[in-house]
Amino acid sequence: MNIRKLIPEDAEGYWKLRLKGLTTDPDAFLITYDEAIKKEDPIGEYKKSFLSDEIVTIGAFEEANLVGMVTLVRETRQKIRHRANIVAMYVDDEKRGKGIAKALLTEAIKVAENISEIEQLYLTLDAENKPAKELYKKLGFETFAVNKKAMKYNGQYRGEEHMVLFLEK
Repeated sequence: MNIRKLIPEDAEGYWKLRLKGLTTDPDAFLITYDEAIKKEDPIGEYKKSFLSDEIVTIGAFEEANLVGMVTLVRETRQKIRHRANIVAMYVDDEKRGKGIAKALLTEAIKVAENISEIEQLYLTLDAENKPAKELYKKLGFETFAVNKKAMKYNGQYRGEEHMVLFLEK
C-alpha cells in the first residue's frame, strides 16, 4: 500500500471512488449521490483543489488503484487559522479491515503537525458509525458535541458526532 498526497492526475480516480462511497455509504457524506452527479466539472474541481495550499487530499493506493482517501482543509480566517478539518474520509468497502483508514488518518495528522499554524484538527462523523469513532478515539480525537438530528434525508434523522484532536506542538 502506498500513501501519498493526490495530484491533478489522480482526479478521475478520486471522482470514481467518491461516487462509489456515495453509493455504498451514503450516510458517511453530507452530499448525496444525486447532488454530486449534478456538478458541472467535478474532475476539474478536484484537479484544482489538489494544487491548493489550503487543502491536502491524501490517497491510499494498492498498485495503481486508489482505495482510500481523506482530505485536510485548513481554515482561512485569521481567528481560526490554528484549526483544520478532516473531511471526505472513505475507504473502498472491499478493502476495509486492512489498516487503510488508520494509515490515511495518521498521514493527515502528520501533515497537520508539519504546518506550524495548525494546533487543532476537527472532524464530524455519523453518530452511528462505531468503527470510525473507535479509530478516531485510538488516534487521540475526543468528542466535544453530538447533534442527534443533524441530518434529515427522506424524512429520517441522523446524528452527527463532532470530535477534535489537539496537536502537541
